[in-house]
Amino acid sequence: MTLSEKRREEQREVVLCQSWPNSNLHGHYPSQTHCVGVKDSFYHSLSDEKLQKVHEYNFDHPDAFNTELLLSCMEKLKRGQEVSIPEYNFKSHKSTEAACKVNPSDVIILEGILVLHDPRVRDLMNMKIFVDTDCDVRLARRIQRDTIERGRDIQGVLDQYDRFVKPSFDEFILPSKKFADVIIPRGGDNDVAIDLIVQHIHTKLGQHDLCKIYANLFVITSTFQQIRGMHTLIRDVRTTKHDFVFYADRLIRLVVEHGLGHLPFSEKQITTPTGSVYTGVVFRKRLCGVSIIRSGESMENALRACCKGIKIGKILIHREGNSGRQLIYEKLPADISSRHVFLLDPVLASGNSAVKAITLLLSKGVSESNIIFLNLIAAPQGIHVVCKRFPKMKIVTSEIDASLDDNARVIPGMGEFGDRYFGTD
Repeated sequence: MTLSEKRREEQREVVLCQSWPNSNLHGHYPSQTHCVGVKDSFYHSLSDEKLQKVHEYNFDHPDAFNTELLLSCMEKLKRGQEVSIPEYNFKSHKSTEAACKVNPSDVIILEGILVLHDPRVRDLMNMKIFVDTDCDVRLARRIQRDTIERGRDIQGVLDQYDRFVKPSFDEFILPSKKFADVIIPRGGDNDVAIDLIVQHIHTKLGQHDLCKIYANLFVITSTFQQIRGMHTLIRDVRTTKHDFVFYADRLIRLVVEHGLGHLPFSEKQITTPTGSVYTGVVFRKRLCGVSIIRSGESMENALRACCKGIKIGKILIHREGNSGRQLIYEKLPADISSRHVFLLDPVLASGNSAVKAITLLLSKGVSESNIIFLNLIAAPQGIHVVCKRFPKMKIVTSEIDASLDDNARVIPGMGEFGDRYFGTD
């Protein structure tokens, strides 16, 4: 698998929806999704011997499903490959010759009973949903479905429910509820819960592909044309130093403000000059900045403007070739281990310097989850390196560039940021 194919696989969002026996959720899913049904597609075909005792066969046991085939289909879809989903005939209890072709998509929804039971299936998913419906409603739907669609009599349906369905629910399905990220009571009638899930999927579709992979990566969402306009100016080789500094400072301020929004806060009530009570928030005051010399120093003024009296440390890292990094100098607040840290560097390229700096912070006792890395532009290679190695820290950037060139420079990039900002050559 090539690197680009691997990244494309990582960019597919898979949503796992356990519904029993009929969630009634179809039609709610947004476009750009594919739904792969489990209960209707991945049953084992019954042998002639088992067909003779079909009333003794438990269709609600995990062994009734071809989980290996399901895993194979889901893995292919995540790799961007078309798959053929079998069609199961509930009257003959066999998979038919016909198969449903399913194309890969940005969002893949897997729905059915017992999908939360197998850990291998759960591990493929980005979001796991349990649809919780009243037992009387479930039974009523089962009677209606089995008598109308599958030609069974009511007494046979009730006998199967008592012997197999309810015991299997209690033994396999209900215990798997604890693995769900989201639980929807009342099934398809819960419009509020469904709207929230649909909104989540739409949000994922609207994100940069890398934000779909890494939950700790954030691209600032200020007015898009405003951001693009400032990037156009600071990236232009003809822009003067004065204009470069002016618009770079504006972008840095936006990134810092966005980073502050990721700090923990507590609610606080104050009294306004009118005598009214206002309920607001207060951010944690244990905060410091750490700039990676020297480009990172360009971000210090914006941080000081937003956080009065903030302590700022410095790290100097020497580049050795395209991958080697050597720590030359560090001066950090003595109590940095008890603080949230804004790590400052306007350009995230290969990620090697960032890894060196973050590793140093961790060695000083800083919690990984207390580190927020602020930059103006980031290359995909650097994002992969940093986010995979430090999944609990956060990256806040204003734009994600295309790639790195052979000299590890960000493309399209903005040149040597420190030289352009400080006026050196």
